[in-house]
Formats: sequence, C-alpha cells, structure tokens
Amino acid sequence: MQDADTRLLIIDDDEMFCHVLSRAMTRRGFDVIVAHDAEQAITLARRHRPAFATLDLKLEQSSGLKLLPELLDVLPSCRIVVLTGYSSIATAVEAIKLGAVNYLCKPADAEEILIALGREQGDPDAELAVTPPSINRIAWEHIQKVLQEHDGNISATARALGMHRRTLQRKLQKRPVRR
Repeated sequence: MQDADTRLLIIDDDEMFCHVLSRAMTRRGFDVIVAHDAEQAITLARRHRPAFATLDLKLEQSSGLKLLPELLDVLPSCRIVVLTGYSSIATAVEAIKLGAVNYLCKPADAEEILIALGREQGDPDAELAVTPPSINRIAWEHIQKVLQEHDGNISATARALGMHRRTLQRKLQKRPVRR
C-alpha cells in the first residue's frame, strides 16, 4: 500500500468520469480510491484515511455540500476540492465556508485538479471577467442562491421564487447557462 499522503478519494456518481480521473491521478502518483455515493465515501474515508479528496457537488442521492462537513469530521486535515458541472457563486461560497480548499467547474482536467489540491492560498492575480454575466446566468445564480437558502428544498424554493415547482425542477435539470 502506498503512503497515506498520496491517497486520493474521488467521490462522484459518474462512473466514466471516475474511471478517467482515477487513471490520470494514478499516473501522477496517487493511490486512488473511488466512491459513488455519500455512504460509500464515508466508509472508504474511515477505512483508508485519504489526505486528498475530490467531491462532486451533485451526487445522485445527495448533495456534496451536505457530505463535505461529514467528510471533514472523519478526516479533519483532508484537502477537498469540490467539482461540479452545475457551478454557481452561492455553492462556491458555501463549499469554501464548509471547508473545501477549492472549487472547480467541470470539465476540469487532472492538472487543474492537482493544482487546486495543492494550492495553499488564493490567487490575487486571477483574471477578472471581461464582460458581465448574461441575464440567463444571473437568473441561474439567483435560483441557486435561493435554493441554498432553503437547504435544497425544491418546493420552498419554488414558492420563494414565485414559480411552479415543476418549472423550477425543469430549470434545475438543465446545465447552467454560460457566462
């Protein structure tokens, strides 16, 4: 077995993504363990004590934001990067507040993830957006913020936004609008 300092837990319900990322990180010297749901992630975290983890924000049966504090209870010094295809400012802020060391939008390649896992501080030279976000992107961000305020409760969020629950569900199933 390899050193615990190189152990990486990948938590994502997309099996193909896990396979590709696992191979890429193994080639970079990590001892990779894969979990596809929250329960399996906690079990593997206790058993293998990884130093690093990637956590998908939107797991099939749960939220990565709900799993994040549980993982850190088991592994207080684990460096966790949240990955998502459904990025929003609200979830990025919450992920960092809950203890993630970084937050990346998918698709993120192995090098970006490796840099995010190792980064100790923020980057004051990060590029600022040249153009403001579109109206559709602002609407997506607002929906995510309200959803977060209602702990992921779709019905309460729909009421707060003044829209039908099914309309909100359809909007949430779509990929986020590009900036």
